[in-house]
Amino acid sequence: MSVQAQSDARRVRIGGGAGFWGDTPEGPAQLVRSGVDYLVLDYLAEITMSILARMKAKNPALGYATDFVSHVMKPLAGEIAQRGVKVVANAGGVNLDACRDALEAVLREQGVDLKIAIVRGDDLSAKAAHLREAGVREMFRGEPLPEQIASMNAYLGAFPIAAALDAGAHIVLTGRCVDSALALGPLIHEFGWRATDYDLLSAGTLTGHLIECGAQVTGGLLTDWRLVKGWDRMGFPIAECRADGSFEITKPEGTGGLVSIAGVGEQMTYETGDPGAYVVPDVVCDWRDVRLQQVGPDRVYVSGAHGRPPTPTLKVSATYSDGYRASVTMMIAGREAAAKAQAVGEAILARSSRMMAEAKLAPYAETSLEIIGAESSYGAQSRAQGAREVVLKIGVRHPQRAALDIFAREIYPAATAMSQGLTGFAGGRPEPQPVVRLFSCLIDRTEVPVSVEIGGRVIDVPHHIPNSDGTAPSAREVAPSNPFTGETVRVPLIALAYGRSGDKGDIANISVIARRMEFVDFIRAGATADAVRAYMGHFVQGEVERFEWPGISGFNFLLHRALGGGGVASLRHDPQGKSYAQILLDLKVAVPSDWIAAGGLLADWQSEAERAA
Repeated sequence: MSVQAQSDARRVRIGGGAGFWGDTPEGPAQLVRSGVDYLVLDYLAEITMSILARMKAKNPALGYATDFVSHVMKPLAGEIAQRGVKVVANAGGVNLDACRDALEAVLREQGVDLKIAIVRGDDLSAKAAHLREAGVREMFRGEPLPEQIASMNAYLGAFPIAAALDAGAHIVLTGRCVDSALALGPLIHEFGWRATDYDLLSAGTLTGHLIECGAQVTGGLLTDWRLVKGWDRMGFPIAECRADGSFEITKPEGTGGLVSIAGVGEQMTYETGDPGAYVVPDVVCDWRDVRLQQVGPDRVYVSGAHGRPPTPTLKVSATYSDGYRASVTMMIAGREAAAKAQAVGEAILARSSRMMAEAKLAPYAETSLEIIGAESSYGAQSRAQGAREVVLKIGVRHPQRAALDIFAREIYPAATAMSQGLTGFAGGRPEPQPVVRLFSCLIDRTEVPVSVEIGGRVIDVPHHIPNSDGTAPSAREVAPSNPFTGETVRVPLIALAYGRSGDKGDIANISVIARRMEFVDFIRAGATADAVRAYMGHFVQGEVERFEWPGISGFNFLLHRALGGGGVASLRHDPQGKSYAQILLDLKVAVPSDWIAAGGLLADWQSEAERAA
């Protein structure tokens, strides 16, 4: 059926109102007032769970995303009820009951009667000892489960959310569920999709994946950032969904941002791996043939998702403490600023290491020196060694807090003992912080009973256990080739492509999407896995994998062990690889020389680059 023919089909409008805990409350307000049917809010990341667990340990009334109650529901509850909007949020964190109680208090205060359901089953902390005895191993490193954990939660799917809505819930609260399930659950409920409708479940998962990060799909983080207007009033995404799994991404009228094929494509690849085997609890998604079509201003039509049976296991993320970390930044100005910063950093580490040894303390477990402004993130490709103003960042990790107290004490003597031009010590002595590491593993679904609680009733939600496992990896990689034998010139990858980078633990992903079909073969030949491994080698300690993404003329790279441990465990200034796509887009690849001549495919880009230079 054509896009035009589908325009009259019933559509369910789902708004993505939060991409993280701390996102602006303007998003939910925009979406509710623009007439969405569902408002979904994603608050949880792996490290957020450990933060919430520590909060709950200190105060039994905490452990949930408090912003959801105070900044979203309190000001909007009346409008949500009046407009008939249903709300799905993973704001329950590690304390679903406290979140529900706080929300009920707000609804009473507002005089609003809305049924609240909570989804239970993700918290596996009580099963940690059992799983440890069963020999559960970390899925990437093969390590045993640590003796002490801060949190342990399974990623639940969308069918419990659908069951809650089937039972009459106006608001569904979950703990840890896969982010995309917040949108897939309402679609299952609205359209009656079954557990074996794998193509539809994959399409609904893609819907959720695109809107789960809020403004990232409406122009936020776009490679071609100058095209985006209105950063100060960014619109949040709306997915207009049909029963056949197709949908359109748009945003509220009168808001800033840009909904484009490039922006939707970048977000589709965000934090993914093999596009032919993207695993979530309800389905193994195959998005290689997804097509994007601009069907109007700020409106992109999405279709072509496929799915296979889900795995018999669920992913579990546990967090645990592993010593302490501390970091400090300072500015250094003048000629040879980068060299002076390097010398200052090395001297502070040497000085504090000597004093730690005198105190009978072990050496640092890890240290990090980064010179921001001298393009440390570009490694050997740095072009800013002559910078006259830089920021030195020093990060350290140690099993004992006492060692980091010495580090904190011995930073400031640099102000009078080391380089002239050193200034900008901010925030006083750094306070040592616990290092929180992520432990990911797979466990059998039967170990995770799931239920929905609503109005005093408890509804058990059985798992769908398929007869087959749909995780066969992608096998459609096209061998690199030399697509052209004539005279060539090397240009930065950004002239040919745009991209986005993200993280999963200690694995970074970078997508590279061709701007034109003519560029694909040249990207394939120039941006090989080996070339990316060499270019990003100052970050990458493991292998680099490349996957073809033909539907969007793109490629997805996985950089293993590339984030210094990832999240709070990393000492790096960019522990989530947010800058990696921008760095990789400066990789030089060969293209025909006549492309940069007058009238050539890259003539306009060449002119712009020359003017910028």
